[in-house]
Amino acid sequence: MKCGANRLERTGACGVNGIHIAKYYLHPFEEPCISFKNGSGTIFFTGCNLRCVFCQNYEVSRAKRGKALSAKELADIFKELEDRGAENISLVTPSHLTSYLLPAFELYKPKIPVVYNSSGYDDLKSLALIDPFIDIYLPDLKFVSPALSKRYTGREDYFEHAEQAIRFMAKKPLKMTTEGKMLSGLVVRHLVMPLGVKNAVDVLKWFKEALPETAYLSLMSQYTPFGEIENFPELKRPVTAREYNAVVQAAFDLNIERLFIQQRSSSGEKYIPAWDY
Repeated sequence: MKCGANRLERTGACGVNGIHIAKYYLHPFEEPCISFKNGSGTIFFTGCNLRCVFCQNYEVSRAKRGKALSAKELADIFKELEDRGAENISLVTPSHLTSYLLPAFELYKPKIPVVYNSSGYDDLKSLALIDPFIDIYLPDLKFVSPALSKRYTGREDYFEHAEQAIRFMAKKPLKMTTEGKMLSGLVVRHLVMPLGVKNAVDVLKWFKEALPETAYLSLMSQYTPFGEIENFPELKRPVTAREYNAVVQAAFDLNIERLFIQQRSSSGEKYIPAWDY
């Protein structure tokens, strides 16, 4: 994003210097308004500008997997997923690839909604460039606490960037079909972490105060011990029912009405995709 690397010569902090994907398919396990009936046409990009120590897609975020694609090949994947009945095209971890994605959209603009699924650690200038091609924003809001973001990502300024990015994303108008499929709008995700109730409640308070009522919130209980967590003992267990239920209750207490709640059975490595490349 702003790592200073000349990607014509070497990879940047994200680990890649062009479009690389680890998988694309019809993904049935997103929020109901995203997966809807046929599944979201999800494309997992390799590399990441955040690289959380607990990343469940560790092999992908660390660029240990991935197939290089041209803009034309990516545009062809857009069309293929559309032809297979995808409810939308979902770009997973696209923040570091904006300049590479634009030529693909210029070659083919999908006739179905396009979803921007990111960590929330986004650059406003990059978002402004790709925004004309995006219908739905699906960012994480991981941390309000600078101490936690520094501990788990090495980036103390996570919230500083994420709050600005999500305020920008919230300008996208909410449009839903009568059946409940999202055509345009914002869904903010928060993954509840072990010992993370206070941070989660701070996320909820910011969400309630800063965003319009049209924004959806998705509270995820699916944290699975994974990644580079050897030196983080608190991350070596799933979230407890007490922790998750406390966050859900806080959302109810704040009268957050557009709310997705996840079953705790969604936690586990069985939900981590098998990477094709």
